[in-house]
Amino acid sequence: MLRDISLHIHDLSENSITAGATLIRISLSAADGILTLVIADNGKGMSPELLAKVEDPFTTSRTERKVGMGIPFFKLACEQTGGSFRIKSEPGKGTELTGRLVIDNIDRIPLGDAGETVSMLILESPETRFVLELTARGESFTLDTDEVREQLDGAPINDFEILQWIKEYVNEGVLNIFGGVLDEIT
Repeated sequence: MLRDISLHIHDLSENSITAGATLIRISLSAADGILTLVIADNGKGMSPELLAKVEDPFTTSRTERKVGMGIPFFKLACEQTGGSFRIKSEPGKGTELTGRLVIDNIDRIPLGDAGETVSMLILESPETRFVLELTARGESFTLDTDEVREQLDGAPINDFEILQWIKEYVNEGVLNIFGGVLDEIT
């Protein structure tokens, strides 16, 4: 199992990239003692047959290996806290994963370094539009890579200094939105 939620975000978003997504929305919200993570993409989606089996670790669409642990591990991380997991997908329309984790459950893995995760995803797939939304206590934070690109005046979004700024900006957003509620910021 992955050691934090940010690593799950990275792994699951890589699935979206592999599925040809040009837009990946990552939403983290905390309300009523539940941390909800939604990752939605506009990739190729899954057939009903694959969707029915995707939570099985021995089901994968990859050809380089015969196991796919990302979705089963994330589902387990959610359910171990008393939370839940859901996946919806439709061919040609994309996929949406929703994981709900009970915040104060001792088995909830930490959020991890969300800024590092987002900056690494941009480094790996600079042409993909990523939208990160954080919401808690009536406050919200959004990072949209299309909006960042508009401000760059032609500079590449995967430039080291820009990625460093994105990392710091996202982590500041996590601190401002979630504060100490998730006990993640060090």
